[in-house]
Amino acid sequence: MRVFKFGGASVKDADGIKNVFEVLKKVGHEDTLLVISAMGKTTNALELVIKNYFEKSNELHSSLQEVRKYHNQILLDLFDDEEHEVFYAINSHFADLEYFIRSNKSPNYNFVYDQVVSFGEIVSTTIVSHYFNYAGLKNNWLDVRNFIKTTNNYRDADMEWEKTQQFISKGVKKRGLTITQGFLGSDENNFTTTLGREGSDYTAAIFAYCLNAESVTIWKDVPGVLNADPRYFENAVLLNQISYREAIELAFYGASVIHPKTLQPLQKKEIPLFVKSFINPLLPGTSVAKGKDLEPKIPCFIVKKEQLLLSLSSIDFSFIMEENISEIFALLHQYKIKTSLIQNSAISFSVCLEDKFGNFKEVKNILSKKFKIAYNENVSLYTIRHFDEKAANIVEKDKTVLVKQISRDTMQIVTKE
Repeated sequence: MRVFKFGGASVKDADGIKNVFEVLKKVGHEDTLLVISAMGKTTNALELVIKNYFEKSNELHSSLQEVRKYHNQILLDLFDDEEHEVFYAINSHFADLEYFIRSNKSPNYNFVYDQVVSFGEIVSTTIVSHYFNYAGLKNNWLDVRNFIKTTNNYRDADMEWEKTQQFISKGVKKRGLTITQGFLGSDENNFTTTLGREGSDYTAAIFAYCLNAESVTIWKDVPGVLNADPRYFENAVLLNQISYREAIELAFYGASVIHPKTLQPLQKKEIPLFVKSFINPLLPGTSVAKGKDLEPKIPCFIVKKEQLLLSLSSIDFSFIMEENISEIFALLHQYKIKTSLIQNSAISFSVCLEDKFGNFKEVKNILSKKFKIAYNENVSLYTIRHFDEKAANIVEKDKTVLVKQISRDTMQIVTKE
């Protein structure tokens, strides 16, 4: 069995969905499970709905209608018959969403986020499944929330592997074509949870692990894994093959092509991962597997924007020791602030941070009681794997370097543009 994952860009409109259909015709669809994301920028649009909901904005209804209108246009472009059952199915999903928004009593933003944003994937896969059936490609639609079980850590849930394995082993057919959602799971009370942004890749790996799949393919609008993000670097080069270890390193430092959690379950069972283009599906793309060296062996650039560089120094010039550092990390962990780089001296300690949940202000207030604080907002963290002097010069050109750190294979540079 194979697992394919198609992201939002691949199903952003009717032509995209028809292209996915054509991809399957070219590469085969027998005994395949498709994991599909929300269409286009639907997740962003639903985040606006949530924002308007909590702000009690007059724009709530119109922002919700925009999401509905977008999907309805895709339906009209795909189906000739407006009496087709898919129209009723999508109306029913939006009715459920509107009912939740009217009746919800929970003030917990993360809980509400997961319940609302999940409709993007549910609606997307419903449309794709109905269209494939309509076009003659029979398939089985599954609600992923009945199979992937998680903790109730909303917006960044942790896997309950044993329960998930049981549900998938019993309930997912290995034959035929199956369509399900990425990104979603459910907790012990059957409330929807999400696996973190870009978690659909992880979903594909979870199913592959539990089903002992022969491979996972992530279909992208790029030809495979590139050595740099073409938005920020000229002349990005396709990597033909990467080892699991190298891919995990790249993911850890923030490479956006492969989700950080995706590789671990695949590595455990040595399931190969392919990253291919849905525009040119017959090209080989990039393969990620056991023991494969980086090919070609060239510097790989990763950039993380909108980071924070926080520097702490002791108020009385005493050393910053293990006890202080462990206290700082416990606080960062408590407030879900990710650390991307660490540098310390006798009386100072610097960290480059990613404040995904907007908690830095609270953390700063707590730390300022014990330490002198200096910080820079909106810095960029560049990581260069297999660096050389030329690669470092490319990154440093026309920028102010705030921190530079070098290890055996990796250089990290924090810059202010």
